[in-house]
Amino acid sequence: MKEIALSQFWYWMILMAVASYLIGCFNFAVLIAKFRHKDVRKIGSGNPGTMNVSREFGLKVGLLNFVLDVCKGGVPALVSYLVFRDYYFGGTEIVVSDFTRYFCGVFVIVGHVYPVTMKFRGGKGIASTLGLFLFSISCENPVYIPILLGGYALILLYIALTEWGSMGSLIGVTGFSLWQGMIFFLRYDHVLGNGWVIGTFLLLLALNFLTWFAHRMNIVRLFAGEEHHTSVRKLSKGKRGMKNM
Repeated sequence: MKEIALSQFWYWMILMAVASYLIGCFNFAVLIAKFRHKDVRKIGSGNPGTMNVSREFGLKVGLLNFVLDVCKGGVPALVSYLVFRDYYFGGTEIVVSDFTRYFCGVFVIVGHVYPVTMKFRGGKGIASTLGLFLFSISCENPVYIPILLGGYALILLYIALTEWGSMGSLIGVTGFSLWQGMIFFLRYDHVLGNGWVIGTFLLLLALNFLTWFAHRMNIVRLFAGEEHHTSVRKLSKGKRGMKNM
């Protein structure tokens, strides 16, 4: 392991923040809809994300959008892991990549939710956040991959049974955050007061704040009993099947 000082690291942070934000600004839902000669922001719910794409163009196209958004959230974290996995912060035993994975992830989600390219009106960041956790936790140990995929399946099962798409997605984000937080807690339980450890936990908290805040209207409608149901069966039929909802 190599040591890196803050004086060497600060400009990497700026570079990662800018690059990750710009990556987040790239919206695949808008691109996919454009290929279909439509503007995803003017159809359905108007949200440029996986769920709206699925409703309008069918589950297969929605899954394509989901996979692309998952990669958008995960690849920057993976790159930062590969670059910094052999480094620790000077004077500590904190692995740099533990911090950078979620530092990049937060800025990707900020770019997705508040893209400068779309007048700061983007998607809600669920798929990219789930992708961030998939790639980041897998970096810890490949044995986690089947468990992560099982978590994805449970989210889908919850949505299929309750038809509450937004709540199922948010529960998934929070669940994966707690899992990663527990890993970091056990790893750094003897240095929990270290600034980099605190910063890493704050990044996990920020991910939850961003996604829950982006869904604030969905939550209000849910408590008011006005939230739209998300039928996985009808999503598979695309727009034609959704007309009957």
